[in-house]
Amino acid sequence: MKIITTTYVDQQKKSTVEEIELLPGEGGMQSIMVYPELEYQTLLGFGGAFTEAAGYAFSKLKDENSEKALELYFGETGIGYHLMRSHIDSCDFSLSTYCAMNDPKDLEMESFALTREEEYIFPLMRGALDKTREEFDLVLSPWSPPAFMKTNGDRVKGGKLKEEYRSLWAEYICRYIKEYEKKGFPVHRLTIQNEPAAVQSWDSCLYSAEEEKEFLRDHLYPALQKNGLGHCKLMIWDHNKERMYERAKAIIDSTTDSMVDGVAFHWYSGDHFDAIKLTREAYPKKELIFTEGCVEYSRFSANQLKNAQMYAHDIIGNLNAGMTGFIDWNIYLDEKGGPNHVGNYCDAPVMVDTQSGELMVKLSYDYIGHFSRYIRPGAKRIGFTKYTDQLEMTAFKNKDGSVVLVMLNRSTQELPVTVEIGDKIFRRMLPAEAIITAVMNDI
Repeated sequence: MKIITTTYVDQQKKSTVEEIELLPGEGGMQSIMVYPELEYQTLLGFGGAFTEAAGYAFSKLKDENSEKALELYFGETGIGYHLMRSHIDSCDFSLSTYCAMNDPKDLEMESFALTREEEYIFPLMRGALDKTREEFDLVLSPWSPPAFMKTNGDRVKGGKLKEEYRSLWAEYICRYIKEYEKKGFPVHRLTIQNEPAAVQSWDSCLYSAEEEKEFLRDHLYPALQKNGLGHCKLMIWDHNKERMYERAKAIIDSTTDSMVDGVAFHWYSGDHFDAIKLTREAYPKKELIFTEGCVEYSRFSANQLKNAQMYAHDIIGNLNAGMTGFIDWNIYLDEKGGPNHVGNYCDAPVMVDTQSGELMVKLSYDYIGHFSRYIRPGAKRIGFTKYTDQLEMTAFKNKDGSVVLVMLNRSTQELPVTVEIGDKIFRRMLPAEAIITAVMNDI
């Protein structure tokens, strides 16, 4: 079996890979018990977002670093990103606000064009596809309809979709998906609205639960079917975890159940792992996908260890509660944490110095990789128990039969563990403030 350990001491990260044997035996008082026969949700995969900001930062890299940047996420030595997201028209991580069509008289959408996507987003996506050589599982999300379709006449600062434009907006979304697919980027999933309960200084649009339900049922779902886009799965909510169950309860009924494929959620309001668990219990057949989270400079420090631990803590808690996919926010950002047209700067696992064309790989990249590199699409979460709450962990079984354990120690003391799986064990000291992935074959 293989054990991968990452530590961060004196602002230096160190990763080691060891090969050890699983041996016959029994554990003791400090055991982790693993039960591969107990299976739970199936994982769709891990990934991040192709934003205009990410594409812009990528465009500033030197040639050799462009290849390295793509390899980090999508190459054979990378961390295995597969589940990706992009935005319909502009979001905060765009160079400015824009939309594909903004003429209220153009009801046939003859002026519709993805001009901005061609400049930064599509080149990044093409590079990633060339590197990975397999189709992404792609999610699209709108931040706002065009200004003329909204009650406030603006892409930013909330507002709502005017009732008379609901059908046109649904057709607009379908046109967007078709244009993506013409470019060679099949769209597998669609969220109805990014953060529908938030009035933001950037692109945003409000939907009550009833409004989201009506738009889904009466306009968007029928439009997808009419346009031959029935393969595109629909996700509701796409906002913070704490209200995902109540939103699902308000939208999903006997009529809409077959229209809703899953619930999308973000992390900005705290752990709320029980909200995921409640939603999983109430709607066991729905996908529960984390579609956005990042380290906002306005809220968090620049402490790489704490930020990386926040990622691992959230991923573990989400997975154990029933999450089926994890999508980080921007895969690249510039040295300021942008560009962002309202100054909402954030961290990213890989940052680009746009002046020198150099890359900075953050510790969060390595921590995410402890999951995404080894827990592959199609893996099933399996049962386990552990002896202490100082240790955070999750366990999965890949389609090839390999078992993967990811263990996080956020304490300042090393922790002894004995992992028992069947009639075999291995013993380990988990270093202080470290993350460990154990990969076991032939279980």
